[in-house]
Amino acid sequence: MVINDAIQLTVTITLFVLSYIFYKINVSFCCFFILVAVFTTRNTPVNLASMAIERYIAICEPLRHSQICTVRRTYGVIGLIWFICVAPDITDLFVTLATESLSFFHQSVFCLRQNVFKDPILAYKRLAFDIIYFSCVFLTLVFTYLRILFAARALSTEKLSAQKARNTILLHGAQLAMCMLSYISPSMEIVLHLIFPGRILEIRYANYLIVYILPRFLSPIIYGVRDKKFRKYLKMYFQSSRCRGTQRVAAEYNGSM
Repeated sequence: MVINDAIQLTVTITLFVLSYIFYKINVSFCCFFILVAVFTTRNTPVNLASMAIERYIAICEPLRHSQICTVRRTYGVIGLIWFICVAPDITDLFVTLATESLSFFHQSVFCLRQNVFKDPILAYKRLAFDIIYFSCVFLTLVFTYLRILFAARALSTEKLSAQKARNTILLHGAQLAMCMLSYISPSMEIVLHLIFPGRILEIRYANYLIVYILPRFLSPIIYGVRDKKFRKYLKMYFQSSRCRGTQRVAAEYNGSM
């Protein structure tokens, strides 16, 4: 998921900067940027669901965890995630290739998805797949959370591990809820543009920070700060920095005396 988020942020930041510098870019390049951004954006909630299932297996089926969650099967799951995230949206490109003339791909447009994939049927298709994907992910998170919660109550020896897994899934749910903002952001952008005319660039910038940057900020918190070893060295770093700062202030004070 970290690699996926890194790709997503790199592509969206590049596209965002290009839209500020050039305003309009070639349709072919725009197609590439949009498709990669869409693939990686759709990938995030499915990744969250797969990791929640892994935590469910580790807590509720601990004896079978090493047999089910092998390295080979993990690679297979990653490939399956990419397939189910790429397949629905790559058809947008095929439909556009079939309906638009070749000259369209040599034009320059402001790089928005609706400016490139203009067939109205595609909008309904995207809405249907969005509902299906996020409904499945939401139900998966609820199911795994409830099963882990019941397992934590039943097992006295694994309560600490179950509690950590439950907290992780709760954070996944919060991250999923923030990712779902991307599906209401176009409507919110239109409303805000009507309220604040002439502020479209500021609105898009704020929308990008809240919808795309902020949800991915949770990943290092979930898998970094909550890790015991990482947290231990992080505390040591801050303590040593504080000590060096105190010593530097004391030396400056003594020097002034």
